[in-house]
Amino acid sequence: AMAGIVAVRARWVAILVLGLCAAPAASMTTKATANPIRRVVNMLQDMQKQVQDEGKEEQDLYDKFMCYCRTGTADLTSGIEAAKTKIPALESDISKATAQKAQLEQEIAKATKDRKAAGASMREAAALRDKEADAFNKESAETKANIQSTGLAIEAL
Repeated sequence: AMAGIVAVRARWVAILVLGLCAAPAASMTTKATANPIRRVVNMLQDMQKQVQDEGKEEQDLYDKFMCYCRTGTADLTSGIEAAKTKIPALESDISKATAQKAQLEQEIAKATKDRKAAGASMREAAALRDKEADAFNKESAETKANIQSTGLAIEAL
């Protein structure tokens, strides 16, 4: 599309230049009248060259853009395909992680229950030890009192 626009511009400038160059030589009787026409012709030739250069530059940019579009599309397509192939593996990983999470939550619940049970057992054991220590101290005090009384009775005999 861009090349067509450039070609139309170049043709228009070429027709204009040819029309001016085809003017009969008889009308240019003096050097003074030929100079303005020559200047116009030169100016039109410069414009034609400039239009052609711009057209070439625009065509180069268009070609680069189209190359980018083709390669960009290919890159995106390959990226999408790669992502699609990863979906089943990722879904599998998610289901494994979900199952592992559920298992770990069960283990945490069991460990919490076991810890509470162990805490209760420790409190019971501590209470039993305290009770046994009190009984031992009481019995020890009686035994010491009995030993002391026996010692005094032996001295009295």
